[in-house]
Amino acid sequence: MDPNEYYNQYASVYFENTVNLDLSDIIRPFTSYLEEGASILDLGCGSGRDSLTFLDMGYDVTALDGSEEMCSLANIHTDLDVLHMQYEDLDFDEVFDGIWACASLVHLEKSELPGIIKKISRALKPGGIFYMSVHKGDFEGIRNQRFFAEYEKKELKQLLGSFPELYIEDIWVTQDVRKKQDGQEWLNLLIKKNII
Repeated sequence: MDPNEYYNQYASVYFENTVNLDLSDIIRPFTSYLEEGASILDLGCGSGRDSLTFLDMGYDVTALDGSEEMCSLANIHTDLDVLHMQYEDLDFDEVFDGIWACASLVHLEKSELPGIIKKISRALKPGGIFYMSVHKGDFEGIRNQRFFAEYEKKELKQLLGSFPELYIEDIWVTQDVRKKQDGQEWLNLLIKKNII
């Protein structure tokens, strides 16, 4: 099943399962790179949980998701005009101080990720910060009705090494905060865009 179809079909359940998760431990390192009132793109905002957190912190937030149903729920939750857009249609030119892609790139095929990172890099202002998280491991395929790709640190370092304007500030491993996902590890990356 296409991930967006999945999230359209299970939007309410996914919203309920994720909207109240506490991600402050990974939000803090990201926002430490941002000035007051900075512009953030929440890429794959899902329930809008993190968008609302960023709004409450005083940031200028643009929320975006590929699932129309998730956009509707996130719109209600955040009162933002959530953009319904696929990642491959991203077309921003140095607009954002920060880009937040929390668990939102996990459904891309590995061959698609470099193209999306290129679009993310273009959307980020020089000196901006990009956060992404992906499943840690070596699996690539269908699981729970959706496509997933897992990565190891070395693989991501190699991939990001092909973008001379980007460098990894930090990379670390966390456990899934959802109790039902025991054992699932996440790779978290903070990536800075050079000031040219």
